[in-house]
Amino acid sequence: MNILLKSAKIIDDYSPFNNSTKDILIKNGKVQEIGDNLSASNLKVISFKNLHVSCGWFDSSVSFGDPGYEERETFNNGLLVSGYSGYTHIAYNTNTDPKPESKADISHLIEESSFFPTKLYPKARISLSNNRNNLTPLREMHSAGAICFSNYKNPISNPNLLKLALQYSSDFDAIIESFPLDYNLANNGLMNEGLINTTIGITGIPKIAEEIQIARDIEILRYYGGRLHIPNISSKGSVALIKKAKKDKLCLSCSVSIQNLCFTDEKLNDFNTSAKLLPPLRDKNDMISLRKALLDGTIDMVTSDHSPINIELKDIEFDLAHFGSIGLENTFGALLSIYDTNQVISILNRGKELFGIPNSKIDIGSNADFTLFEPTSIKTVSNEDTKSTSKNNIFVGYKTIGSVYGIISNEKIVLNS
Repeated sequence: MNILLKSAKIIDDYSPFNNSTKDILIKNGKVQEIGDNLSASNLKVISFKNLHVSCGWFDSSVSFGDPGYEERETFNNGLLVSGYSGYTHIAYNTNTDPKPESKADISHLIEESSFFPTKLYPKARISLSNNRNNLTPLREMHSAGAICFSNYKNPISNPNLLKLALQYSSDFDAIIESFPLDYNLANNGLMNEGLINTTIGITGIPKIAEEIQIARDIEILRYYGGRLHIPNISSKGSVALIKKAKKDKLCLSCSVSIQNLCFTDEKLNDFNTSAKLLPPLRDKNDMISLRKALLDGTIDMVTSDHSPINIELKDIEFDLAHFGSIGLENTFGALLSIYDTNQVISILNRGKELFGIPNSKIDIGSNADFTLFEPTSIKTVSNEDTKSTSKNNIFVGYKTIGSVYGIISNEKIVLNS
């Protein structure tokens, strides 16, 4: 793979070329030269309007459906969409059929995805599907390449199971992911408990259902040790709990979904099933708190929480519709509607070190693991422009900023046409 990027503005705090506009010559997957007016023969020249380049982005929570729910999104289309969206690394959720519960399952996922520019890092189940109080073979799956252990959006209701998982995984320094929801307190709720749900007559999920689970998990972590990741927090109270735990030097990380940074529960006034999410959209004070916490580092990373759902499970009555929205294609543009370019690129590269993913800087001799983008154009999201197979998209009608040209990674390239 021999490529020449022309007049690319480099956005990389760790690069000696940061904030400079240069040509970048890539040969055999490595940066050979960075300079002005470069030229070479027998290579692909890439030149885009207002071209910017950063280290490749990471998303810590992506679902497709493959295997088992290929009608939602296949590996082939999902990984191409990831590349079109700017992601060179994604952590793949465990909501498949069969669920990844063995070394063979993890090896299969890695093999199936190995031919794409975007690298897929599979998560593995914490507990067995047929016995949720028994651990899966964590060590074996970790050695096979599992990036962390997660039951996706099924909370660990048994505190002893979380204790055992944290203790056992500590021996090989792995991350346990615990979704923050107490199902008993949630009581089959469908959206945030507050003014909006009362007005429209929909059962609500109180914030305490999230916060009490986080408080419990933090105390188990404090007592037994280990590494804990809390995905997709949604409330101001959750931010406060995590901030205190980090101040106490616990080995704790967390993420927030792009949907909870951009929307509030007012989005559900018209019973929009694409806005039926888990965790639910909260109120404006929660959204503001989440935005601030992402900037100050209390929240470690933002995720698209990409959740494709086939139309017959979304375009139905609100109470029957499945939770979830796609988000890969709109995360970058939505973040740019909130933060400046340098902040957005920093946010999209967070989490790599935490999950053990190499992050090479843009420098001569480094591996080419790049996202190509421009940060100024404005567009309104429509399903007609959506490349994902499923169209359950909360961002339809939302104005985003910037666009992604593609990625260069894994000695391959994918570009938006």
